[in-house]
Amino acid sequence: MSHKQQPVNPDDRSDNVEKLQEKVQNTIENIEEAHDTMQFASEEEKQKIEAKNKRREESINSMRNEIKDEARQRQQNERK
Repeated sequence: MSHKQQPVNPDDRSDNVEKLQEKVQNTIENIEEAHDTMQFASEEEKQKIEAKNKRREESINSMRNEIKDEARQRQQNERK
């Protein structure tokens, strides 16, 4: 049995900030769309939507923190 080594992928973080910003924007749009559908939802569905939107807002906060970290790292790498 032969084992092939997988090539090592370099940690390319050059576009992480942009990718994260796009994810934040998409998540905000999802929150807005979900909010719009609430007017047609039952009480149970509204509660589910609200819970999901709360999780989305928590994700946005995490992604924004990660954006700050990535931007800081990018800035440090540019100084080298």
